[in-house]
Amino acid sequence: MTKEIIISGFGGQGVLSMGKILAYSGMMEGKQVTWMPAYGPEQRGGTANVTVIVSDTPISSPILSTYDIAIVLNQPSLDKFEPRLKSGGILIYDGYGIINPPTRTDISIYRIDAMDKAAEMKNSKIFNMIVLGGLLRVCPVVHSDGVEKALHKTLPERYHHLIPLNMEAINAGGEIISKE
Repeated sequence: MTKEIIISGFGGQGVLSMGKILAYSGMMEGKQVTWMPAYGPEQRGGTANVTVIVSDTPISSPILSTYDIAIVLNQPSLDKFEPRLKSGGILIYDGYGIINPPTRTDISIYRIDAMDKAAEMKNSKIFNMIVLGGLLRVCPVVHSDGVEKALHKTLPERYHHLIPLNMEAINAGGEIISKE
C-alpha cells in the first residue's frame, strides 16, 4: 500500500504539523515515509502545503505531480490541487474555507466541517487534528495508536498534557466527515 498525499491550506492552519504527525505515525508503524513541506511567506497567512507519502515498500522519489489524496483547506488550494488528483482519488475539504466546491466526478469527495467542530470544542488549535481524523476514517493510512505515539514524539514534553485532547479531536473528525 502506497498513499501519496497533499495537504494544503493557509499558513497557521496546522498543515505542516498535520503532515509531520502523519509521517511520524507511519514511521511508528514501521512504514516508509516522506514529508516534504513547501512554504515561504505562506507561513504567515499565504498558502502552504506538504506532500506526505506513506508506503509499505521503499519510496523512489518524494517529488510528485499527481496525488492519491488531497486535503484542501482553502479555495486557492482546491483550485491548485483538484486537477492534480488521480482519477479514483480522494479529496477532503473543509467547508469553511471553500467558496466554489469541488466539481470532479471521477474522484471521491468528502466534506469535513472541522473549523465548526473546533469552535464547538472551544479550541481552534485542534482544527488540523479534526481534519486528520477525517482522513483516517476515510482512508486509514495509519492507526490511532501510531498517531498517539507520533504526538508524543513530535510535541514538546510541556504539551504532552494536550495529547488526550488531540486524540479526542481525531475521533471527532472521524465522526463528522461526510461523503458528497
